[in-house]
Amino acid sequence: MKIRLFYKLFATFLAIGVLAVAAAGWLIEHQLRSGLTRWIEGDLTSHARIITLMPPEDIRRNHRSLAERSRARLTLVDAAGRVTVDSDPQARNTGNHLHRTEIEEARLKGMGTAIRYSRTLRTDMLYVALPLTRGAAIAGYVRLARPLSAVENSVNEFRSSILYILLLILMLSMLIALAFSLRIVSPIWEMLEFTEKVRHGRIPGRLLIESRDEIGELADHLNEMVSTLQEKIRIADAERGKLASAFAGMAEGVLVLDDRHRIESVNRGLEEMLRLTSGELAGKTLLESFRNLALQDAWERFRKTGSTVFEEIALGEERPLILDVTISAIEGAADEARKTMLVFHDVTRLKKLERIRADFVANVTHEIKTPLTAIIGFVETLQAGAVENRDTALRFLAILHEHALRLNRLLEDLLTLSAIEMGDTPLHLETLKMADAVDAALTILDVRLQEKNLSLSKDIPPDLPPIRADRDRLAQILLNVLDNAVKFTPPGGALAVTAATGDGGEVVLRIADTGVGIPRGEIPRLGERFYRVDRTRSRELGGTGLGLSIVKHLMMAHGGRMQIDSTLGHGTTVSLYFQTWKESPDGKN
Repeated sequence: MKIRLFYKLFATFLAIGVLAVAAAGWLIEHQLRSGLTRWIEGDLTSHARIITLMPPEDIRRNHRSLAERSRARLTLVDAAGRVTVDSDPQARNTGNHLHRTEIEEARLKGMGTAIRYSRTLRTDMLYVALPLTRGAAIAGYVRLARPLSAVENSVNEFRSSILYILLLILMLSMLIALAFSLRIVSPIWEMLEFTEKVRHGRIPGRLLIESRDEIGELADHLNEMVSTLQEKIRIADAERGKLASAFAGMAEGVLVLDDRHRIESVNRGLEEMLRLTSGELAGKTLLESFRNLALQDAWERFRKTGSTVFEEIALGEERPLILDVTISAIEGAADEARKTMLVFHDVTRLKKLERIRADFVANVTHEIKTPLTAIIGFVETLQAGAVENRDTALRFLAILHEHALRLNRLLEDLLTLSAIEMGDTPLHLETLKMADAVDAALTILDVRLQEKNLSLSKDIPPDLPPIRADRDRLAQILLNVLDNAVKFTPPGGALAVTAATGDGGEVVLRIADTGVGIPRGEIPRLGERFYRVDRTRSRELGGTGLGLSIVKHLMMAHGGRMQIDSTLGHGTTVSLYFQTWKESPDGKN
């Protein structure tokens, strides 16, 4: 955890103040105790010197009064160290005193002092001893002792007073430390806040700090640095904006690999192609992201040769995305930070159009060539002499007429589909009832229903909302779907026509049959031009392969859609979704 500079400075000043106050208190207390101890020592020495001037007999006789006068314990010790007189009546078995510190000092130096703890009084005692001389010989020693409890009491009383003074000094020191710390840290706080805003891209202007010391110089340097940085950021943003606009606006997908061969960035075009976000791709390798061996092989070729590589890849299985990929080095990158750019061109639609064009040419050629071949063959047969046989000629002419009608239907369907796709088919919209349109279509197909002995059930509610449609185009839609249902339902089968309101408010017309059905894998291709599930059977039944394609485009022109559900061997259901027609209270539709 970071500790703020203010707390560091304040704690440092506070610690110095506390140590200074503590040291001062200890020094004062030590001097007071030493001074009082020296004063007691001097007082005892004075009394002891007076007592040594007296004869030993007078000292023995008046030892109690002398002790009271000196306010001390008086002990008279002979030259051998034996206690001869002691003013303390409780003193017993005191032993030989010759080797006591104060006695030895008195014998050697003429005066001795010592401080010892008294177990009886439970306090320190100050002892002062002087020798009793008779001529040049020492006849004994006079020792005075006084407890130092008075010193401790005086020190304790003084300690309480000095403690209040020291606490006051400490509080003043804290205030001074606080003010001094704030004075030092405040400009640093301002610079910290300023640099934090700069770091997040918010330039708050100039940093104003009125200081003539190093902090003021630092603030000036920061202002100069920010001004320079602003200018560089402005230029960089302008350039980056241009590059970002170009990068994001490219229809092609662009991917950049870093020097570790991992994805560094992708543009919006590639995100839309792959339906992935840059966050899902960033930091991954090409193999991890695309899982495509063709792309990985192209990447390995580029790494080996260093030259631009072109490759076409397919992503996905059911509906593959076809991409042309260009792999090249980014010019101007340093060798130690070499980056690679991959540009993806979506050619799926182009490939599909190429396939559709090829299929269309092949289908049209095949569909036209088949009846033309038959027509040419029968005409040549008639020219070879079959025309002389009336019955044969009439039969051949009927066949020729049938193939001519088939060619006519094919050309009409092609023209209709082309006009719808080009938008050249105007729709004359009017309000229609679905029941009337269905009845009109079924009337046309009634003979064929009876010929194949197909049962028909119809369930269209009378309160079904009206739809907005072109009457002729609606009839074309219904006839195409109903014709397919009749065509591919075996004799004795059944058709069901139902209508209802869908979840989205649209009118849904469903035409179900009990025909041969369609394999599930073929359903997505229904609606393509010339696409037939069973080409031979469809051609035998007179189909051109354009009916459902016309229905699909006419439904889209009406703002609706077509949906096909089927199971092989169990029939097919075609659902047509029409927008409803509603009139608001204000008369607007």
